[in-house]
Amino acid sequence: MSTVMEEEIKRWTARRKSALVLEIIQGKTTIAEASRSHDIAPSEIEGRVEDGKKGMENALRANPQDVHEHYERELKQLREAYGEAMLELRARKELQSLLGEDER
Repeated sequence: MSTVMEEEIKRWTARRKSALVLEIIQGKTTIAEASRSHDIAPSEIEGRVEDGKKGMENALRANPQDVHEHYERELKQLREAYGEAMLELRARKELQSLLGEDER
């Protein structure tokens, strides 16, 4: 492991997160090994790797997107999906109520 990763990690700075992501991408460690050695959930590490890949992809574009703009667009899409899911849930509950079915 690199010297950055060998230090006792008290706080995960962007530099430390990126060092870990690079080690995973370079094959120096695996998500499972990193999870065990740093006591972090594998899903959290996977999320960091995905974020790193997205950032790298954006940086390598001919016209990099503004990071804030990119996350605002993603947040808007997630809010829309959440709203649609809530409407569907309410409609299902209303239908169950009208049909006299018990909620599960």
